[in-house]
Amino acid sequence: MRLRLFLFSVVSIVLLSSPVRAARLQSWNFDTARNQLNITTASGVKPRAFLIQNPTRLVIDLPGTQLNTNTVRKNFGSTVREVRVGKVDDNTTRLVVELAPGYTVDPGKLLVQGDSSTHWIVKFPSLERVDSNASASSEEEIPVSVSNVSLFAGVVPLGKEIPQLRSQVQALAARYRSLDPGMFFLDLDTGNYLDVNGEKIFPAASTIKFPILVALFQEVDAGRIKLNETLVMRRDLVTGGSGTMQYQRAGTRFGLLETVTKMITISDNTATNMVIDRLGGKAKLNQRFQSWGMQNTVVRNLLGDFKGTNTTSAKDLVRLSALVANNRLLTDSSRGKVLDIMERVRNTKLLPAGLGKGATIAHKTGTLGIVLGDAGIIEMPSGKRYLAGIFVRRPFNDLKARDFISQVSRLVYGYLDQPRVARKH
Repeated sequence: MRLRLFLFSVVSIVLLSSPVRAARLQSWNFDTARNQLNITTASGVKPRAFLIQNPTRLVIDLPGTQLNTNTVRKNFGSTVREVRVGKVDDNTTRLVVELAPGYTVDPGKLLVQGDSSTHWIVKFPSLERVDSNASASSEEEIPVSVSNVSLFAGVVPLGKEIPQLRSQVQALAARYRSLDPGMFFLDLDTGNYLDVNGEKIFPAASTIKFPILVALFQEVDAGRIKLNETLVMRRDLVTGGSGTMQYQRAGTRFGLLETVTKMITISDNTATNMVIDRLGGKAKLNQRFQSWGMQNTVVRNLLGDFKGTNTTSAKDLVRLSALVANNRLLTDSSRGKVLDIMERVRNTKLLPAGLGKGATIAHKTGTLGIVLGDAGIIEMPSGKRYLAGIFVRRPFNDLKARDFISQVSRLVYGYLDQPRVARKH
C-alpha cells in the first residue's frame, strides 16, 4: 500500500552558520507542502546521495563544505523518524533523512536536482509500506541520481554565473561595509545569473505585497473572487505606516481593484490587510507561497509589520517573477493586469534608479528602518528581459542602502546592455 508523505505543517529552517567563519551549508528545510528537502549551500557544491535500507535512510553528502556545529536532529512525525545534519569529516557535511520503521522509498524515484548553483532540491515520491517482519538486508549503499543544475523555478534553463558582474558587485560592497546584502539577478535570454546570498532570509517589508498580489489574481482566474467586488474597511484591519486608506473612517467601502492597486502603487498597508483578509488569512497565503517554491516567504503578521517578522529572500521573489514572466501562475489577462499595476509603483529610488533610458520595470519595493528591498521584471529597449531581487540590511534608516541598490542595478543593467551578451536562440 502506498502512502503520501505526511509531515507536520510548520517548515523547520535550521541556519547553520557562524558569525566568524560561515559554514558552507547555509540552511536546510523540509517543505511539507511539496514533500521536498531544500538545501542551500555556497556556490559550486554538488551533492552525492545514496539510500540504505533497514531502516531506510537517504544520505546526502556535501563535499567541500564545513559545519561549525554539533550534529542537529529534527523529528518530522510518524513516517519520517528524523533528519540529522552532521559532518563526515572536516570537509564534508552529511544530511540523513531516516524513515520510520516499516516505510521505504524507491531509489529510482528519488530526485535530487539544483535550481541554481547554491540551491538543491530533494523530491520525495510516495512512500511504500513494507512488511515489518521482512529480514534485514546488508548496509548496501544504493546510489541516488543527482542531476545537474538545469531549470530555475522549474521554468528557466540556467546558464552560468557571471563572474565579471560578481566581482564588480563585490568590489562595490567592499565600499559599503556597514550593509548586509542579498541579491539574485537572472537574464531570461541566456539563463546566466548573479547570485550573492540569494537565499539569505530578510524581513520582507512591503515586498510581501508582490506574492499577495499574484495570489489575489489567481483567485480571480479561478472565479472565486471578482475584481468588481466591494470591500469594507474594518477597524481591525486599519494600520499605520504607508498609504492613505488609514485616514478614512472605519466602515468605508472600497472597490477591490482600487484596493489592490493602492496596495502596490503607494504600498498601502491597510489595503494589504484587507486583501489578506479577503484571501482567507495568513495560513492560506503561506501554503500557496510554499506551493510556488517560495521556501523563505512567510506572512506572520498583518501589515504594517514594523518589527520585520514577515520574511522572504531575493531568490524567492525572483522565483515568483520567473513563474509570472513565463505564464505559469496566471492567465494572460491577469498577468497583464499584475504587470500594469506593478509598473506604476511610485517609489523609483531603488532598482529603477539604475536602469537605462527606455527600460520598463514591473516591481515592488519594501522599506523598513533596518532593511530595503526591491524585486521585479525589467525589459530593456532591445526587448531583452531580466529578473531582479535585492535586499540590504542596514543601520537604521541609513540612506547608503538606497545608493547601494541603485548602483548594483546600474552595474547589472550596464553589463546586460552590452552587445556581446548574446541571446540564446
